[in-house]
Amino acid sequence: MANIQEIKELRDMTGCGLSDCKKALEEANDNREEAVKILREKGLAKAAKKAGRIAAEGVVKAKVEGTNGVIVEINCETDFCAKSDKFLELVETIADTILANEAADVEALNNVTVKGGNMTVKEYMTDKIATIGENMNIRRFEKLNGTLIPYMHDGGRLGTIVKITTDKPDDAEVLTCAKNVALQATAMGAEYVRKEDIPADVLATEKEVQTKLVEQEGKPANVAEKIVEGRIRKFYEEKCLLDQEYFKDTNMKVGKYIESVAKAQSCSINVDAFVRYERGEGIEKKEDNFADEVASMIK
Repeated sequence: MANIQEIKELRDMTGCGLSDCKKALEEANDNREEAVKILREKGLAKAAKKAGRIAAEGVVKAKVEGTNGVIVEINCETDFCAKSDKFLELVETIADTILANEAADVEALNNVTVKGGNMTVKEYMTDKIATIGENMNIRRFEKLNGTLIPYMHDGGRLGTIVKITTDKPDDAEVLTCAKNVALQATAMGAEYVRKEDIPADVLATEKEVQTKLVEQEGKPANVAEKIVEGRIRKFYEEKCLLDQEYFKDTNMKVGKYIESVAKAQSCSINVDAFVRYERGEGIEKKEDNFADEVASMIK
């Protein structure tokens, strides 16, 4: 019968639970190598079952190396897992793998070999699901190239990467400005850089909605048009990064703030693009009853 030290060593090797390690050693007649094989086989079987469970926790990671950057969302089931060293190591590995390759989407990424390893990303994720014990998935990612500034907030609940064009990419004040823009985009949730970026159909729909609302309010025609114009300006201020009130000085817009820094540093600064992810947005979370879960485990 396996002693506690053997069980602990097997747990350290595999990352599996103590009870699973104990059972595997018993089944393998205390042969550690055979026990590892048993755990791996059972772990992979568990991973397949776990793949159907809702993964709405996790981390948004924004990372830049030189002129290359990536923002990626990787989900797991619990906040406890999301904060664990093993999960954070996985996130780092996947981010590095994306940076090192040219995969266009998650499906293509699954067939890429992980950086520093010999498994494909799909195999690597399956292996980690087995050892960590939760369903996990790479939900989405986007790569950018240029002068890039990453920002993550609240332990990776929110993440943003901003791309700027400037003739002084190494200027400390310019980079601070870009960091503040990334903070703004993260906090205020803009969808577009500037009003010209709003698709024509989106703007047309908004105008139609506001026009109908004003008509229902019974406003005179000569007043209604101005009211709609005012609401569209408000729409720009909510949706467009450069039209938003700057969070550090609400007396100016973000666009004016950028202009003021560019003037002070005698350079040009242009925000080309940004990508903002919020962890789990759009995923329906299952609300579990912890007491029921514990009760089911001891039956």
